[in-house]
Amino acid sequence: MDTFASTNSTSQRELIESVVIRFAGDSGDGMQLTGSQFSDTTALMGNDLSTLPDFPAEIRAPAGTTFGVSGFQVHFAAHDIMTPGDAPDVLVAMNPAALKVNLRDLKPGGLLVVNTGAFTAGNLKKAGYDKNPLEDSSLDGYRLLKIDITKHTLQSVESFGLGNKEAVRAKNMWTLGLMMWMFGRERESTAEWLRGKFAKNPNIAEANIAALNAGHVYGETAEMPQGIHAYEVPKARLQEGHYRNVTGNEATAWGLLTGGKLAGLELVLGSYPITPASTILHSLSNLRAYGITTFQAEDEIAAVCAAIGASYAGALGITTTSGPGLALKTEAIGLAVSTELPLVVVDVQRGGPSTGLPTKTEQSDLLFAVYGRNGDCPLVVLAASTPGDCFTMAVEAVRLATKYMTPVILLTDGFLANSAEPWKIPDINSFEPFPVKHRTEPAGFHPFLRDPQTLARNWAVPGTPGLEHRIGGLEKNYDSGNISYDPDNHHKMVKVRAAKIAGVGDDIPLQKIDQGDDSGDLLVVGWGSTYGAISSAVLGARKAGLKVSHAHIRYMHPMPKNLGEVLKRFKHVLVPEMNNGMLVKILRSDYLVDARGLNKIAGQPFKIAEIEAEIRGLLASA
Repeated sequence: MDTFASTNSTSQRELIESVVIRFAGDSGDGMQLTGSQFSDTTALMGNDLSTLPDFPAEIRAPAGTTFGVSGFQVHFAAHDIMTPGDAPDVLVAMNPAALKVNLRDLKPGGLLVVNTGAFTAGNLKKAGYDKNPLEDSSLDGYRLLKIDITKHTLQSVESFGLGNKEAVRAKNMWTLGLMMWMFGRERESTAEWLRGKFAKNPNIAEANIAALNAGHVYGETAEMPQGIHAYEVPKARLQEGHYRNVTGNEATAWGLLTGGKLAGLELVLGSYPITPASTILHSLSNLRAYGITTFQAEDEIAAVCAAIGASYAGALGITTTSGPGLALKTEAIGLAVSTELPLVVVDVQRGGPSTGLPTKTEQSDLLFAVYGRNGDCPLVVLAASTPGDCFTMAVEAVRLATKYMTPVILLTDGFLANSAEPWKIPDINSFEPFPVKHRTEPAGFHPFLRDPQTLARNWAVPGTPGLEHRIGGLEKNYDSGNISYDPDNHHKMVKVRAAKIAGVGDDIPLQKIDQGDDSGDLLVVGWGSTYGAISSAVLGARKAGLKVSHAHIRYMHPMPKNLGEVLKRFKHVLVPEMNNGMLVKILRSDYLVDARGLNKIAGQPFKIAEIEAEIRGLLASA
């Protein structure tokens, strides 16, 4: 916790600038719900925040084991922040397994809140403890707050007549109430949410509210150990506007919908549920009134083919997936390239290969997205950098797909998908529409007539009188659109498709320096969700007097036309990415720069300290 003022004598709350809290427990303890409600309340109170949900892939791992530990980290502050924090200042451990998994991350001297009611002999054994850590000296380096949360929860809901199982489940709300007291959060929004969530079972709602209030009262009335008290994090000084808390998947859904409106098209989402992309399908399914049809297909191939069919019919087809699903969709994406139909593919990356790490983040689909199809099969690849940026890049994906009649792959990842930040709701009138005009004039028509500037073919809706046509995966004659096996024609068509995608480079922004000078000793180049960690690390290095800058690439293929020039203005180039070195390969091969990779493949985002240490080490050895 970063303190910027002494204890306020009026409120008896210590003013602090920022704090990182991690809630951890069994996957059945409701830690994701606890963290999300704490985050939503924090956003309502005007703090800047960033979150990191972390949960197991198993639907229900054995209770009390380390495999089943679920965590939710939230970093909130009175100033602008960009990451969920390198390490927690406060760890809430609901059972021994949660303590075992997470204690190594807690800062020395950090606050450790433990539910003693779960530290039974059986749970200690499941977690791999030979003896109770609460009874030896192993936790002496932390400020320890031991509370039998289970017992206090049962007492708080006793009057509601719940069974023991239902009553114990409310312990996450009791814990939430305690932490809301400790950090000065209001409870009204959570109580309102509970009443809405359990509208059909108001007794459950009121029991959870009672537990929430009881945890808060405990904090108000109990005598805390020395060094443990209440804190206050003032409002952040954010730009004026209307804000809401948003996750990357929510922002992606809204961006796709907005793009459809700006294009004047109906949207059709063909999707198959896959972690961590499924919530885009869930979000868009609730927005049917706004001109989108959602279709949950029987598999990934059917999903993308349905989306391609929708585009053939004059709507915009969209499909959402993660790495394993992208592999299955590859042949169909090649069909969309061959037929030159607009298609938006959202790939929410996760750890691989194969099933890999379904609930952990990674950036390991970049080369697959850019190159991973049979034949010369070019398309546009974009990457979002923050949860809020998912909205902007989803709109851009729709614009480029419809303007250039091409598939566009939008890369996000599990970190962006599930993490949240305050998002300034944009003014829809600030977006310039890009209305699609389907071909309606029969004279001189064939399906592969091209716009001389964009090289995009004309788009005719099937059934339009005089515009009857066929398209498919076989090669087309450039002059008629009919099937052709002529070798010279195939050479020409491959070159035209490549030139069309290369021409997108004239229609995207030039690469900018996000932070720092236009030239210097070191340029740190990132893409995707590494933005916050890189930006914070570069800021720290610059404060220490190092000549380092940050550039973040959002247009992965084609890349901004001036990128090569930007790279060559720096003596060294460092590329942090959550894979085994993919962007660094592209930069080295395309721009002949001696770029150096910093690779993390642990299923977790970069920490600021990891990147800053690499910056300092590289410059010290240069």
